[in-house]
Amino acid sequence: MSQADQLIIFDTTLRDGEQSPGASMTKDEKVRIGKALEKLRVDVIEAGFPIASQGDFEAVSAVANVVKDSTVCGLARALDKDIDCAGEALKAANSARIHTFIATSPIHMQHKLRMTPDQVVEQAVHAVKRARRYTDNVEFSAEDAGRSEIDFLCRIFEAVIDAGASTLNVPDTVGYAMPHQFGDLIHRMRERIPNADKAIFSVHCHNDLGLAVANSLSAVSNGARQVECTINGLGERAGNASLEEVVMAVRTRPDTFSCQTRLDSTQIVACSKLVSNITGFPVQPNKAIVGANAFAHESGIHQDGVLKSRETYEIMRAEDVGWSQNRMVLGKHSGRNAFRTRLESLGISFESEEELNAAFSRFKDLADKKHEIFDEDLQALVTDTKTESFNERVKLIALKVCSETGETPHAEVTLSIDGEEELGVASGGGPVDAAFKAIESIVNSGTELQLYSVNNITSGTDAQGEVTVRLEKGGRIANGQGADTDIVIASAKAYINAVNKILEPVEKAHPQTGDV
Repeated sequence: MSQADQLIIFDTTLRDGEQSPGASMTKDEKVRIGKALEKLRVDVIEAGFPIASQGDFEAVSAVANVVKDSTVCGLARALDKDIDCAGEALKAANSARIHTFIATSPIHMQHKLRMTPDQVVEQAVHAVKRARRYTDNVEFSAEDAGRSEIDFLCRIFEAVIDAGASTLNVPDTVGYAMPHQFGDLIHRMRERIPNADKAIFSVHCHNDLGLAVANSLSAVSNGARQVECTINGLGERAGNASLEEVVMAVRTRPDTFSCQTRLDSTQIVACSKLVSNITGFPVQPNKAIVGANAFAHESGIHQDGVLKSRETYEIMRAEDVGWSQNRMVLGKHSGRNAFRTRLESLGISFESEEELNAAFSRFKDLADKKHEIFDEDLQALVTDTKTESFNERVKLIALKVCSETGETPHAEVTLSIDGEEELGVASGGGPVDAAFKAIESIVNSGTELQLYSVNNITSGTDAQGEVTVRLEKGGRIANGQGADTDIVIASAKAYINAVNKILEPVEKAHPQTGDV
């Protein structure tokens, strides 16, 4: 495809997606998602904000080390220390991009930056030139472009193109834009900026009014050739434009969009499930493309029409985005090869035989409890296995809960803390509450429970329950996940997973703050 025909997909699940409260990911989890995005054939993977913390720096470096077929990007404010840190983190990347930004709206320049427009332009130009020391692939973003004045946007974009920026990002940072206005903004800037032909126009739309995808597609119709988006629309506040919706809209309506992506759309569902599983953010059943009901038909009229001709009620094939009814049934008699083969078809691989063996052992334990193992069970099982490779100071050894009518539930839990076993006992309003209090009697984490959520992974009374626990301490939030056929055990696993993350000494700055 020529530059005019290709729509570049810039995925920011690992950076903007991670800014969702509770969606924090470990380095290993970021690497897993990075590999899945590479398999999806995403063009650019924004792996994180390296200056934010040592953990984020290491995660960006780790993704840069393993991803070879996609460009790996690091975010940096228009500050020398940010840019130098990003350049260092991306040193091992096969293809690297530095994404630097500064606010351009009057309200941001006056109240947040406290800089004049001339100073903002000067700093933007300086930042792009410094980023060019590390890579020729430099992207510049005008933060809050949706509320910026077009004359100033044209001025700053012209200046940064001259300084060496090859991608210009127009973010609707607060989700304020309307589709017709946003598309017109892109169209007018491409006409007015003298050197516009030397850069690719990009958009990054937030979903505060539910218009992120609509605004992104309007921009594409008006010449934008990069869309910044996330898997499942993950992101802070109401989220970002959903990658799956943007990609399939462009693919399904070639009569409307004169461009295409290079993505392997059959990997979309697997990627969606992986991100949901790692972050603990479930996908709503009626979510477009990746929701459980996206291709379901209950109405008799619809069912009859689809049976006669799929196109009567379906505008795309479920198989084209990764849904499939052809499943290899796995159970307690399945062997290691069948297990490995099924996971590979789901885009899951292992770093070592030891990791495979640990997952296979968990699979056998699960197969003794469940007659049939579904794909969703395997995703949860692998996440559970890989969670144990995370530096866990606290591990669940044993849990006993007593709950009967007319009696106060009681829990006894044995934990290993830094290799030493300790016993905790507590009562509570229910078996889960008692288990959590028993755990707290040992760890004394000082956290507050912000969220407790249970979702069944598959159907049936023997289904695994997937629990998400969100803990908060001193403004820091940690998200924990656990899965088991016993919901109380799954809850204890999730709570301990969140506690381990809280115990990790990580200081992280928000990329829109002024200082680190």
